[in-house]
Amino acid sequence: MDAERVVVIGCGYVGLTTGACLARLGHDVTCCDVDGDKIAKLARGEVGIREPDLDELVSEAVAAGSLRFTRDSARAVAAAEILFLCLPTPMGADGAADLSAVETVADEVRELLPRGAVVVTKSTVPVGTAMRLTRLLGREDVAVVSNPEFLREGFAVQDFLHPARVVVGAEEQQAAERVASLYDPLDARAVLIDPVSAELVKYAANGFLATKLSYVNDLAELCERTGGDIDVVTEGMKRDHRVAPSFLSAGPGWGGSCLPKDTAALLHTADSAGVGFPLLGAAVRANAHHQARVVRKVVDCCGGDVSGSRIGLLGLTFKAGTGDLRESPALAVARMLSDLGARLRGYDPTCAERSEVERIRCVADPYLAAEDADVVVLLTDWAEFAVLDWAKVAEVMRAPVLVDARNQLDPRALTREGMIWRGTGRTLR
Repeated sequence: MDAERVVVIGCGYVGLTTGACLARLGHDVTCCDVDGDKIAKLARGEVGIREPDLDELVSEAVAAGSLRFTRDSARAVAAAEILFLCLPTPMGADGAADLSAVETVADEVRELLPRGAVVVTKSTVPVGTAMRLTRLLGREDVAVVSNPEFLREGFAVQDFLHPARVVVGAEEQQAAERVASLYDPLDARAVLIDPVSAELVKYAANGFLATKLSYVNDLAELCERTGGDIDVVTEGMKRDHRVAPSFLSAGPGWGGSCLPKDTAALLHTADSAGVGFPLLGAAVRANAHHQARVVRKVVDCCGGDVSGSRIGLLGLTFKAGTGDLRESPALAVARMLSDLGARLRGYDPTCAERSEVERIRCVADPYLAAEDADVVVLLTDWAEFAVLDWAKVAEVMRAPVLVDARNQLDPRALTREGMIWRGTGRTLR
């Protein structure tokens, strides 16, 4: 493998992980961003993203001189051999991904790119983006390649350095092989395909995972109605080698930076192509239904009316191990409770320093979140919640009722500590 001069535009979650990991693999990497304060902090090794091993990776690469940060993207791009676009593609009002940031950068780099450079889309982009960028750049001597990321928050460095697959989509075989060679030090098979299929892979994977989660939550509701136990049911499913064991945990719905945005974009793409996608549409509607089901349980626990009730929320991020609040089901539940007149106090390990998050008074201690609460709702399964002194929680609450939306806790143990427990797809036997 020959080391490449790599430039990464965008120092967000994907861009920073990509830059730091490519530097670890032996490439010369420059990361660019318009946020001067962020660039200054990164140059000092201050990452600011809750992601295991990323801060060490950045600090080591900066110290070794293989990773640099700058606002001067023009100078960096002019020397780039491979340019990664790691830019936000937020969901628009119609569900389509907003490509304005990508198009703006394409316009800016058009004349700066050296002959023979390769432009790589790393962030999730709509089907047809590679062809669109090729037209926007208007450079026959510059190739455009799709190389979608498959990074789980909380495991991003691990996923990059130990990938299940590396997908590279391009019309030009030589450009595809060049991008694939960046990953040569890794024990991973590179899949070289056309750019449209590469762009679809990420959407297809996330759409399937969202559907799988909605399916499990539908099963959980059925278990509640029939007396079954969702944990027992899913354990039986996992023993079937045809059913992958991940994404089989019932909960308050799915969220985060990828699944809501990517399912909407995939549905928009299908609709634009005249293709019905009823299964995925049902999964999205089911997700909203199951978030509302958590709210109905809280209302039931308050005697049918939460107006004026104090509700304690444990966990605000969309999943444990990350500080990401984007499209968090916990916040969706909180908004609905607030609309019904509930007073909300919440605790999350990553949000304790904030005074408020979307109509929630944030506190620095889980016991303060429970103090004088009529109901406590566990919405994100941080490990520390499993070892709380639940007898103390029961003592400080107005009514010792817990809605465990993640089935994280042992209901019998909670009962012994004086708590009244309501789970998801499970009943106390």
